[in-house]
Amino acid sequence: MSLSGKRIVIVGGSSGIGYAVAEAALAAGAEVVVASSQRERVEAAAARLGERASGVTMDVRSEPDVAQAVEGIGALDHLVFTAGDWGAIRGAQALADLDIAAASAVFAVRFWGALTVVKHAHKLMPPQGSITLTDGMVAHRPRRGGPLSSGMAGAVEHLAQGLAVDLAPIRVNAVCPGLVRTAIWDGVPEERRAEQFKTMTGRQPLARPGEPAEVAEAYLYLMRGGYTTGQVLHVDGGMSIV
Repeated sequence: MSLSGKRIVIVGGSSGIGYAVAEAALAAGAEVVVASSQRERVEAAAARLGERASGVTMDVRSEPDVAQAVEGIGALDHLVFTAGDWGAIRGAQALADLDIAAASAVFAVRFWGALTVVKHAHKLMPPQGSITLTDGMVAHRPRRGGPLSSGMAGAVEHLAQGLAVDLAPIRVNAVCPGLVRTAIWDGVPEERRAEQFKTMTGRQPLARPGEPAEVAEAYLYLMRGGYTTGQVLHVDGGMSIV
């Protein structure tokens, strides 16, 4: 299935994996709309991407804001959701110290935000369209002190499978990336960053972090792959097999 001339909305497309998906989709001949909560970042990303790209501000934590933004975007062929709120994940935490009232913030963007966008966007998509969500390997490789993050990531995968049944023939899948070298690592000093990468990927068959452009290829496949739905595609350097 060709992406040439198709309209692709990428929520979280102003940076990281989402931006790499936008670049790859443009190279495949698509028209791209990048969406994010920060207007300046959206405008800058759209300008860098070029003439077949545009941007829209969208706060996925607010359903009225999502509804308004989606209505402004109009018809679309494919929806990609890569948005994530790293501030809500505060590292390892003993269960005894977990603030249950505040725990829902971990789900606010990646789960509830994704569901909210899909709720409003799917009505503007053709039967041949697709939706691709994003989780992470923490769903399959739980860390001590991180059951909440594992639960959220696993919930996204099951959400994709449930939506694949509910929205058929629109196809719904998820990408599950491993460690990826995105800008979120820029704040870590280079020596320490290299050591962390080595520790985190040393046992993998591909003992290095992935690049956003490499992960973007998974999203392009899931948009093009007309007979693939309800699947979770791991792009993890082999982390899941060791």
